[in-house]
Amino acid sequence: MKIIYKDGHVDECPQDQELHVIRHTAAHVMAQAIKRLYPEADFAFGPATENGFYYDVDLGDTKLTDEDLANIEKEMHKITKENLAIKPFILPRAEAVKLMEERHENYKVEHMADLADETEFSFFQQGEYVDMCIGPHLTYTKALKAFKITQQSGAYWKNDKENRMLTRINGVAFHNQEELDAWEKEQQEARERDHRKIGKEMGLFMTDDLVGRGLPMFLPAGYTVWQELENYIKEKERARGYLHVMTPCIGTVNLYKTSGHWDHYRENMFPAMEMEGESYVLRPMNCPHHMMIYANRPHSYRDLPMRIGEIAHDFRYESSGTLKGIERGRHFCQNDAHLFCTPEQIKSEVADVCNLIFETYKDFNITDYRCVLSLRDPADKKKYHDDDAMWNHAENALREVLTELGIHFTEEIGEAAFYGPKLDVNVKPAVGAEYTLSTCQLDFCLPAKFHLTYVDKDGTEKTPVVLHRAILGSLDRFMAYLIEETKGKFPTWLAPVQVKVLPVSEKTLEYSEAITEKLVEAGVRVALDDDNQKIGYKIRAAQQVDRVPYMLVLGAKEAEAGNVSVRDRKGETTTMEVDEFIAKVTSEIKNRSL
Repeated sequence: MKIIYKDGHVDECPQDQELHVIRHTAAHVMAQAIKRLYPEADFAFGPATENGFYYDVDLGDTKLTDEDLANIEKEMHKITKENLAIKPFILPRAEAVKLMEERHENYKVEHMADLADETEFSFFQQGEYVDMCIGPHLTYTKALKAFKITQQSGAYWKNDKENRMLTRINGVAFHNQEELDAWEKEQQEARERDHRKIGKEMGLFMTDDLVGRGLPMFLPAGYTVWQELENYIKEKERARGYLHVMTPCIGTVNLYKTSGHWDHYRENMFPAMEMEGESYVLRPMNCPHHMMIYANRPHSYRDLPMRIGEIAHDFRYESSGTLKGIERGRHFCQNDAHLFCTPEQIKSEVADVCNLIFETYKDFNITDYRCVLSLRDPADKKKYHDDDAMWNHAENALREVLTELGIHFTEEIGEAAFYGPKLDVNVKPAVGAEYTLSTCQLDFCLPAKFHLTYVDKDGTEKTPVVLHRAILGSLDRFMAYLIEETKGKFPTWLAPVQVKVLPVSEKTLEYSEAITEKLVEAGVRVALDDDNQKIGYKIRAAQQVDRVPYMLVLGAKEAEAGNVSVRDRKGETTTMEVDEFIAKVTSEIKNRSL
């Protein structure tokens, strides 16, 4: 694949850069198509991304429809068929600014002003369209073989909410049509698995703008799943000596100034509330509260490790464009815990956290994951607590422990928490990019900020080390992960309704009611469908919409014999004695069988 660089030389594209160049070129072709259809369009940034490309554009008061996006894509195809040569040129600053001013590219002019040290700028031109860019690009527009516009959204200029909101138009591009077709098939699979779609069908959760964007509300069925997850992880934690607490959803600004979150995390927090001369904020995390619980009384080395756990409500002001159902919201509940220990206990406590993570993953059959040691960026003094000695000690300690435990991990710079390094366990979901579910963070910073101490064996006061850890991450995100992995077909112990009783007709309604009562007495979550509908409709609703693990289809034959016809989600049917079926279901529930 031939590409052209900003100095005009043409060469073969390195294989690992091919998609980037294709998508970068696609962004320019899309911008040219937009400019043809909307001559007043003023362009900001238009990069290639890991998954495609986008261009941010100021269209004035014009609001694009799906039909408009289709027309832009159609115009892109025209441009590729025109087979326009893509040619670079370089101008000194004054001429470059003049060119952009003449073409009414106001955002480009502002961007050049930001690049005050640059004496010249490079441009690429195809036909009538000129874009400021460093390249490289394909040599002809016809070389762009397969692309698609996917969506539009809003984006602030320079990602600053004080600036004008622009229209961001996204697309994807690939080497050929076969790759694009495969991507579209994957997108269809993603739509079928989307937890927002399934959550609505199953009545698990809802959102409403009147309540607020990013503030999901769990409906009875969804809250049942949520409670089962809470019970599961608390049971695991109690067996390991965790002490569960409950703390407020707000705290004073001074609390977060003490912890350092006010300086390092304020932009992700909701605005402060003033009451009686005191400033309060909705909490974005729980560690400051747990630090204060530890500080509530004196401690000896004999008290440690002290493991404080909480299913805690947290609030973060995520931008509207990043909100995604219960996977990413402005309110969520963390499966949080803080482990206060001596330096000598770090290894055993990290090992126990890792064992709990991997044991939990085994219970849920999570196999596609990787471990990442997230480190600070030493050059970023704004994001990270400025204490080189502390960071070197903490990073080396966590690296050493993970190595000794035999945990394979990669290292990523700039991904640490502001107060310390962390182990992130990133899962690869059935569709889409990986994300972090579990984390274990090593912290020498906050205990010192809160003046936490314990009396050691020699009678001296020392500062404990804290491990911040989350196993399920947030219950909300973990539930979203499970919905998409299972397509809503939860294992029996998690299912909102575990058994649905379906009388074939009114003649077997009394028998169906008796079976339902027996299941209730056995502790099974059961629902009786006594609607006056045909049995085929009832089965489809239970199997395809509610995704119930077991359906009992009860007709005259079953009522006469005193047994049940059991249909599972695969559509397989078995006749069983009532007590036999109850024993089977209750065993699955008790053992949390998959």
